[in-house]
Amino acid sequence: MYGLSSIRITFKHQWSMTLFVVDEVSDIIKDSIEHSIGSQLYQQNMVNKWTDSVVENCLTKLSKLAKPFKYIVTCAIMQKIGAGLHSASSCFWDNSTDGSCTVRWENKTIYVIVTVFGLAI
Repeated sequence: MYGLSSIRITFKHQWSMTLFVVDEVSDIIKDSIEHSIGSQLYQQNMVNKWTDSVVENCLTKLSKLAKPFKYIVTCAIMQKIGAGLHSASSCFWDNSTDGSCTVRWENKTIYVIVTVFGLAI
Protein backbone atom coordinates (compact mmCIF):
# COMPACT_ATOMS: atom_id res chain seq x y z
CA MET A 1 0.00 0.00 0.00
CA TYR A 2 2.89 2.39 0.74
CA GLY A 3 4.81 1.85 -2.44
CA LEU A 4 7.34 3.82 -4.38
CA SER A 5 5.12 6.91 -4.76
CA SER A 6 5.04 7.54 -0.99
CA ILE A 7 8.83 7.33 -0.88
CA ARG A 8 9.08 9.89 -3.66
CA ILE A 9 6.69 12.24 -1.86
CA THR A 10 8.67 11.97 1.37
CA PHE A 11 11.96 12.54 -0.45
CA LYS A 12 10.54 15.50 -2.38
CA HIS A 13 9.21 17.04 0.86
CA GLN A 14 12.55 16.62 2.66
CA TRP A 15 14.43 18.00 -0.34
CA SER A 16 12.19 21.10 -0.61
CA MET A 17 12.76 21.81 3.09
CA THR A 18 16.41 22.54 2.33
CA LEU A 19 15.88 24.76 -0.73
CA PHE A 20 15.60 28.52 -1.02
CA VAL A 21 12.27 28.74 -2.86
CA VAL A 22 12.01 32.14 -4.54
CA ASP A 23 8.21 32.02 -4.98
CA GLU A 24 7.74 31.23 -1.29
CA VAL A 25 10.07 34.06 -0.23
CA SER A 26 8.45 36.49 -2.69
CA ASP A 27 5.02 35.81 -1.15
CA ILE A 28 6.43 36.44 2.33
CA ILE A 29 7.94 39.75 1.21
CA LYS A 30 4.71 40.91 -0.45
CA ASP A 31 2.62 39.95 2.58
CA SER A 32 5.02 41.78 4.90
CA ILE A 33 4.87 44.96 2.82
CA GLU A 34 1.07 44.85 2.55
CA HIS A 35 0.80 44.30 6.31
CA SER A 36 3.21 47.13 7.15
CA ILE A 37 2.34 49.76 4.52
CA GLY A 38 -0.67 48.74 2.45
CA SER A 39 -2.41 51.75 0.93
CA GLN A 40 -0.91 54.40 3.23
CA LEU A 41 0.36 57.60 1.66
CA TYR A 42 4.06 58.48 1.84
CA GLN A 43 4.98 60.17 5.12
CA GLN A 44 8.64 60.91 5.76
CA ASN A 45 8.19 60.54 9.52
CA MET A 46 6.89 56.95 9.04
CA VAL A 47 9.66 55.59 6.81
CA ASN A 48 11.86 54.28 9.65
CA LYS A 49 8.88 52.55 11.26
CA TRP A 50 7.81 51.02 7.95
CA THR A 51 11.28 49.72 7.05
CA ASP A 52 11.72 48.20 10.51
CA SER A 53 8.27 46.60 10.30
CA VAL A 54 8.81 45.14 6.82
CA VAL A 55 12.21 43.68 7.75
CA GLU A 56 11.00 42.25 11.07
CA ASN A 57 7.86 40.75 9.51
CA CYS A 58 9.94 39.12 6.77
CA LEU A 59 12.42 37.67 9.26
CA THR A 60 9.66 36.37 11.52
CA LYS A 61 7.86 34.62 8.65
CA LEU A 62 11.09 33.28 7.16
CA SER A 63 12.20 31.81 10.49
CA LYS A 64 8.80 30.07 10.82
CA LEU A 65 9.64 28.11 7.67
CA ALA A 66 12.20 26.28 9.84
CA LYS A 67 14.62 25.89 6.95
CA PRO A 68 18.39 25.64 7.50
CA PHE A 69 19.18 29.19 6.38
CA LYS A 70 20.59 32.40 7.74
CA TYR A 71 18.67 35.32 6.27
CA ILE A 72 19.64 38.87 5.40
CA VAL A 73 16.79 41.28 4.63
CA THR A 74 17.15 44.78 3.19
CA CYS A 75 14.37 47.29 2.62
CA ALA A 76 14.42 50.60 0.75
CA ILE A 77 11.42 52.93 0.74
CA MET A 78 11.19 56.04 -1.37
CA GLN A 79 8.57 58.56 -2.30
CA LYS A 80 7.08 58.12 -5.75
CA ILE A 81 7.97 61.48 -7.34
CA GLY A 82 9.78 60.47 -10.49
CA ALA A 83 13.30 60.28 -9.05
CA GLY A 84 15.62 57.47 -10.09
CA LEU A 85 17.05 54.76 -7.89
CA HIS A 86 19.79 52.36 -8.92
CA SER A 87 20.95 49.48 -6.79
CA ALA A 88 23.23 46.47 -7.21
CA SER A 89 24.41 43.54 -5.14
CA SER A 90 26.87 40.76 -5.67
CA CYS A 91 27.35 37.50 -3.82
CA PHE A 92 30.02 34.84 -3.63
CA TRP A 93 28.13 31.75 -2.54
CA ASP A 94 27.03 28.23 -3.37
CA ASN A 95 24.45 28.50 -6.17
CA SER A 96 23.10 25.04 -5.37
CA THR A 97 22.02 25.96 -1.83
CA ASP A 98 21.96 29.74 -1.39
CA GLY A 99 19.60 32.20 -3.03
CA SER A 100 18.10 35.65 -3.15
CA CYS A 101 14.78 37.24 -3.96
CA THR A 102 14.05 40.90 -4.70
CA VAL A 103 10.54 42.34 -4.78
CA ARG A 104 9.65 45.78 -6.11
CA TRP A 105 6.30 46.95 -4.74
CA GLU A 106 4.44 50.21 -5.14
CA ASN A 107 1.25 52.02 -4.30
CA LYS A 108 0.10 55.52 -5.33
CA THR A 109 2.87 57.39 -3.47
CA ILE A 110 5.49 54.83 -2.37
CA TYR A 111 8.09 52.52 -3.91
CA VAL A 112 9.42 49.66 -1.78
CA ILE A 113 12.29 47.38 -2.73
CA VAL A 114 13.00 44.41 -0.48
CA THR A 115 15.76 41.86 -0.96
CA VAL A 116 16.14 38.63 0.99
CA PHE A 117 19.35 36.62 0.87
CA GLY A 118 19.18 33.04 2.13
CA LEU A 119 22.48 31.41 3.06
CA ALA A 120 22.40 27.69 3.81
CA ILE A 121 23.72 26.64 7.18
